[in-house]
Amino acid sequence: MSAAVGDRIIVDSNKVGQKAREGVILEVVDTEASSHYVVKWDDGGESSLWPSGSVRTIHATNKSKRHGSSQAHA
Repeated sequence: MSAAVGDRIIVDSNKVGQKAREGVILEVVDTEASSHYVVKWDDGGESSLWPSGSVRTIHATNKSKRHGSSQAHA
């Protein structure tokens, strides 16, 4: 999966009737083993996400992408 800062990310629920979780990628963290994302969720929370089969992205236009992806997040 390829995503960039500013892209919207959607995580489909594994439970019937539960709504998908949506947010915006704040940071892409690349390591030798894998890549993961720091996501600001629509509900106001923020967390790290390692993508799996239930994750989709909607790529932002260049105009709407955020700058400064090197922010540190705890």
